[in-house]
Amino acid sequence: MLKLRLIVSVGMALAATPWASAQQQRLPAQFSSWSGQPAAEWVEPATPQNYVKLWKETGRTNGEYREYTSGGAKVGVALEKYQDPSSAYEAYTAYIRPNMLPSTLNRTSAVDGDRLFVLIGSFVLEVRPVQAISTGDLVTLVDLVSARSDQTPLPPIRTYLPRGFMDGTQKYAQGQAGFRLALETAGHSEYSVLAEEIGFKSETETKSSAEVMFARYLKGRDDAVLLLIDYPTPQLAEQHLRHLDQTLSSSPNLAGTKIERQGSLLSLVLAPSSAAFAEDVRNAIRYGTEVTWNEPHQTATDPPLLSTIATIFIATGVFMLVAVVLGVAFGGVRVLAKVLFPGKIFDRPERMDVLQLGLSSKRIDSRDFY
Repeated sequence: MLKLRLIVSVGMALAATPWASAQQQRLPAQFSSWSGQPAAEWVEPATPQNYVKLWKETGRTNGEYREYTSGGAKVGVALEKYQDPSSAYEAYTAYIRPNMLPSTLNRTSAVDGDRLFVLIGSFVLEVRPVQAISTGDLVTLVDLVSARSDQTPLPPIRTYLPRGFMDGTQKYAQGQAGFRLALETAGHSEYSVLAEEIGFKSETETKSSAEVMFARYLKGRDDAVLLLIDYPTPQLAEQHLRHLDQTLSSSPNLAGTKIERQGSLLSLVLAPSSAAFAEDVRNAIRYGTEVTWNEPHQTATDPPLLSTIATIFIATGVFMLVAVVLGVAFGGVRVLAKVLFPGKIFDRPERMDVLQLGLSSKRIDSRDFY
């Protein structure tokens, strides 16, 4: 009996191994006319140390690599898995460059030469060479991976950026590694001294953590990099504003940088070409605090308030007039009939019954009522 149990247990374990492996596999074995085989991990010529720190900060795990073939065409696909969609968005923005263009996939994606990056939930998908595969087949592949991805919304701070920034310059960070890498890419590494004072999340504290967003703006000869820092509460934003202001004041090269707070959002314009352009960029920030929810408001299609009040009074007056007319008509006709034809139409004696208590000997006659 013991030997039989051992054989059954081993058989179940062996049967479960392929199933578990299939559950962890996110890239499809085939799609459309493409068939894929597992491939070795892509090895870059030299991975900078700041990217290694970024991967650790974003919780990147071992990715999946496949090589797909269709006829004589061949493409390589890499799928990187991160801690959550926010971490994946941080890595995605670190990968893209200003010379990249948005793709036609109707998703957060960018294409550069023969490489395509697509953000899919907590995954970052890379395809190369992208010229070897059609847009329709790419959409099919992305949809298959998306069905197995985390659907948590991306950080709202990205929507606060004013319109008109240079494609590929938007950078998101929720830690010091991503913040320093974004500054390096933007060419403003001198602002790295702010990393310690921003208040990024740590292993022991995540509720009071900050997240930042960069973007570059060009207009003619004007140039500026906008930095947004979002906090959970306005109180935390005010507290960190003071620390950041002290750090900027103590650095001779950064002393002219101005910080402004709007609710729980801090904004800095890094090395603007002019103070007027910096103010224009700051005024275009799409951020507003909300103190009420489902607040009733008047739209362009609503009638004016005075017209609404007048309509209410008129409708009430008409209702009262109708009630008076109907009351007079009903009561007046009845009284008139009783006066002109007593006991003939209403309250005829033969149709009336009177309850009598018998307190007197006189019998009640219904005709006495008239």
